[in-house]
Amino acid sequence: MKNNFLRYCCLILFFIIVTLFSAQAQTSEPGKYILEHDAQVANEQPGPHDGGGKSIGYSFFDDVKDYKTAFKKRTLKPGSSIGYHLQQEDEIYYILSGTGEMKMNEKTFAVKPGDAILTRPGSSHGLTPDKNSELTLIIVYPKK
Repeated sequence: MKNNFLRYCCLILFFIIVTLFSAQAQTSEPGKYILEHDAQVANEQPGPHDGGGKSIGYSFFDDVKDYKTAFKKRTLKPGSSIGYHLQQEDEIYYILSGTGEMKMNEKTFAVKPGDAILTRPGSSHGLTPDKNSELTLIIVYPKK
């Protein structure tokens, strides 16, 4: 359990570092940074891509000019999903908590905390939490 928690923390730290180093600050002044908290960006929404049900989306750094990476967190509530859709760009799903089922190119497999899934352009995928449970994930992809 302790090793899983440590692995989880290291992976989150990795995602944060990658995100921060790939960002261009809003100004050219050295030492600038942006801190956002879940509570600032939380928004109740239906499951994306016509997934239905209720979910909570967290879109971090959306207002940062010239920042080219979408860094999001999503909690899928019981009965919701990310609808099956065609992927246009590379996208990473990292499962933080909960378990569920991912459908990828017509094949279905289980996902759990610690799983990272890279979906390439031209692939189709969707994600559903297990019955009566929530699933929380980080989603990273290039902004258009």
